[in-house]
Amino acid sequence: MRPSPRYVYNRTVLDALSKILSVAAGGAAGAVARYLINISPLADVFERFPLPTFLINVSGSFLIGFLLIVFTDKWDVGDNLRMAVIVGFLGAFTTFSTFEMEIYGLAKERDLSMALLYLFLSVSTGFIGVAAGVWLGRWITLG
Repeated sequence: MRPSPRYVYNRTVLDALSKILSVAAGGAAGAVARYLINISPLADVFERFPLPTFLINVSGSFLIGFLLIVFTDKWDVGDNLRMAVIVGFLGAFTTFSTFEMEIYGLAKERDLSMALLYLFLSVSTGFIGVAAGVWLGRWITLG
């Protein structure tokens, strides 16, 4: 006996909602973890170097690479847990890890010129974007 279209629709909606809630829960935990590291004593170790953010970005890059392999090849992990940890937690903890993983993917596909272009453009235009945002914010608040 085939399931009714209504059952299939409800199951699809519940699956999607379950994934959304998993990402939200992981994202909340990742945001809190990032905040706690940023207010930790690490913030005062170096005067000008943003050590907490640097450590967050490096550890997030390591974790996304490690967990993608472990969750895919080593452990039988459900979609909701994978979404909660990789998309939710690491996405809120650091977007830098996703950026690094995309560069790795391009390099792995032997598209080194595209990987280097993406790296250069992301860093340089990201910096320009921050500078432009700071300028616009200051201009608006002064006017």
